[in-house]
Amino acid sequence: MTPDFAPDSPDALPLWAVWKGDPLAEQAGPWPAASGFSGKLGEICLLPDASGGLSGALLGLGDRAQASRHRFAMAHAAGLPKGLWRPFLPDDLDLDEAALALLLGQYRFTRYKGTPHDGARFICPQGADAHRIAAQAAGEFLTRDLINTPANDMGPDALEAAARALAGEAGASVAVTTGGDLLDANLPMIHAVGRAAEQAPRLIDIRLGDAGPRLTIVGKGVCFDTGGLDIKPSASMLLMKKDMGGAATALGLLKMLALTGAADRMRIRVLLPVVENSVAGNAFRPGDVLTSRKGLTVEVNNTDAEGRLILADALTLGAEESPDLMISLATLTGAARVALGPDLPPFYCDDDATADALSRAAMAARDPLWRMPFWDGYESQIEPPIADLDNAPSGGMAGSITAALFLRRFAQGAGRYVHMDIYGWQPVLTPGRPKGGLGQGARAILAALPRILA
Repeated sequence: MTPDFAPDSPDALPLWAVWKGDPLAEQAGPWPAASGFSGKLGEICLLPDASGGLSGALLGLGDRAQASRHRFAMAHAAGLPKGLWRPFLPDDLDLDEAALALLLGQYRFTRYKGTPHDGARFICPQGADAHRIAAQAAGEFLTRDLINTPANDMGPDALEAAARALAGEAGASVAVTTGGDLLDANLPMIHAVGRAAEQAPRLIDIRLGDAGPRLTIVGKGVCFDTGGLDIKPSASMLLMKKDMGGAATALGLLKMLALTGAADRMRIRVLLPVVENSVAGNAFRPGDVLTSRKGLTVEVNNTDAEGRLILADALTLGAEESPDLMISLATLTGAARVALGPDLPPFYCDDDATADALSRAAMAARDPLWRMPFWDGYESQIEPPIADLDNAPSGGMAGSITAALFLRRFAQGAGRYVHMDIYGWQPVLTPGRPKGGLGQGARAILAALPRILA
């Protein structure tokens, strides 16, 4: 479905969102108290009219003191009966978050089971930017759909088709380098990682906009990760359809930029190295030394650390154009989840002003990120004896940082570089975020760009 707000109508029923313990709207009458409504988080009270129909509803937002813990509380409104609803919100509720929550609550992944949301629809809350909010929801829905689709239907061919479809919608150009042509184009590590798969590896290159500062977005597109010859145990493979979450998030962000008109003010380039990390006789091996596009040699000490290899070639290509800002989005390390959990992705940036703008925008947009350091003291860990770089340093410590340091070597030439080590998955049901694929960082980037690229 395409998320959007309903046109205004005098027939819309009122929906009052209330904090627990706050006075209720006068129009609600005595029914809420008689029915035991308390305003706890997600509680819905339907209000009858004199003829037994509906006159409106109340939605509980929970304890005001715990509001910061409950993102997208208004998404609970998706549980209202089918019909058109006009929200009335408390003055101290974040307006943009509430408006976005009303749309995010409508998301359903129905490719294989179920039907799209066909229930309550909402008029945009007064004062919110309906077009911008709907654009963010549309980008997020695209990201979720791509991640949720299993690898048998979302391999490199299908991900390329999705990228081409989006480019067509946005009026962007797209070029794809596939299979052996990657070697001719000097993208050898993308080829090495993906050559064992049935569907050929590729680099997808999308461009949109022809004036203004240059923004380059690089998204990891590992459509399925077996671990390669360092094969994962089966339990660790179960979520590996999400290992293209960086590419999916990059495409979702591109959709947001296109729909909001941001592409009219900048030159956007999206680079997606897309592979499947498979096992076959021609798979790259532990101990192999690969030569990257940049000319740096990389010793492969673990074929399950393949994401940074394909990103390295794409980052090098992107940096050659000297963009003002280059951002990598990747489901890269388990170490990031150990440090910060699934809901708070780390990001890395050497430029304090850029990092500050991104941190502030992330919290304001309720798309949280946490700055981690490019710690120079760990550089020696990624420098093995027989090659320039090691793709999987031994010891197991600071894994997210050493991966970021590895990538930074290939981003030199960009004006500023930001790396996000995202998870791309919601492990449990929460308001507006069903269990499954999840975009992380895109809305924060969208909000921060005007300040970063001013």
